[in-house]
Amino acid sequence: MSGLVDGAVGGVTAPARPVDLSVRLGDLLLANPVMPASGCFGPELAELVPVHRLGAVVTKTVFAQARSGNRAHRLGESAHGMLNSVGIPSRGAREFARSGLPAYQRLGVPVVVSIGGLSEHEYLHVAEELAGTEVAALEVNVSCPNLERGGATLSADVGAVRRVVAGVVARTEVPVLVKLSPDLASIDSAARAAEDAGAAAITVCNSFPSLAVDPGTRRATLGNGTGGLSGPAIKPLALRLVWQAAQAVTIPVVGCGGIGTARDVAEFLVAGASAVQIGTATFARPFVMTEIVRELPALAAELGVTRLTDLVGTLSF
Repeated sequence: MSGLVDGAVGGVTAPARPVDLSVRLGDLLLANPVMPASGCFGPELAELVPVHRLGAVVTKTVFAQARSGNRAHRLGESAHGMLNSVGIPSRGAREFARSGLPAYQRLGVPVVVSIGGLSEHEYLHVAEELAGTEVAALEVNVSCPNLERGGATLSADVGAVRRVVAGVVARTEVPVLVKLSPDLASIDSAARAAEDAGAAAITVCNSFPSLAVDPGTRRATLGNGTGGLSGPAIKPLALRLVWQAAQAVTIPVVGCGGIGTARDVAEFLVAGASAVQIGTATFARPFVMTEIVRELPALAAELGVTRLTDLVGTLSF
C-alpha cells in the first residue's frame, strides 16, 4: 500500500511522493503494518470502522473447547493503562471455524487466527481443526497461562515453545507467528526457540502481569485476582523487549504494547519491529488504527523515508 505526500519547497508544491507502507511477515505480505491485538477486535466493528484499510485483522484466541472466561470484574483502570482478566472466552475451534471465521473473512483483509491451549497437545488440536480454512496466518499465543504449568505461560519453557511451534508449523500451510509473554527471564531464548521451530515472525509482547487492590474491601479489584496491565504505561517496557527480541532473531518482530499514535508505531519500527498490533487504545478510540494508517505517509516523509521498512531496526545508542 502506498500513500501520497505533498511537499513544498520555496512556497511551490512539489509533486506527490509515494510512500510504501507494505511489510512482509514471512510469506505474508501486508499493505501496511497496522493490525489489532488479539482479544481487542471483533468483526462487528466493521460497521463502524473502515477495517479494509488495515494491514490485517487478528482474531480473539481460539481454544479447542468452548470456554466462558473469568468471573467479573474482568476490566479495571490503572494510571495510564488498563487492567484485564478476561480469561479468553472461546466458542471452541470447530465452532469458530464454522460460525466465527466467515465474519472475519468478509472484512477484505488478511485474517490472522490466534490459537491458544491449556496444554501442548491442545495447540496442535486447534491447528488441525483450522487446517484447510482460508486464513492468512496463525498466531500461536504461548503467552496465555497454561494449566499444566501451575499458571505459568508456555513461553517460560523454551523446550515447550519449540515443540508447540514445530507441531503447529507441521499442521498448517500458512505462516505461523508466535506471541511471547513479557514475563520471561530471557525473551531472547524464547524468540530463538520459535525461530528454530519454523516461526515466520514473533509478536512481542502480551500484557504485563499485574495486581490492583481495594483497600476498603481488602480484596483484589479483578474477579480473578491478578490480571494483565496494558496501555501507554507499558510502552517503554515493550519497546525494550521488542529491541531485545529483534537482536536475537532474523525473522520479523511484531511489536505490541501501548501504541496509540503513528509516532508510537515509528518508535516500534526503529526499535526493530516490522509491524505492530494495537489493543488498549481501541477501547477509547475505535478509529485509532485507521487514523494511524492515514497518518503514516506524512510521518514517513517527515522522517525522511519513502518506505516504512527503511525505519526498521535503525535504533542506535
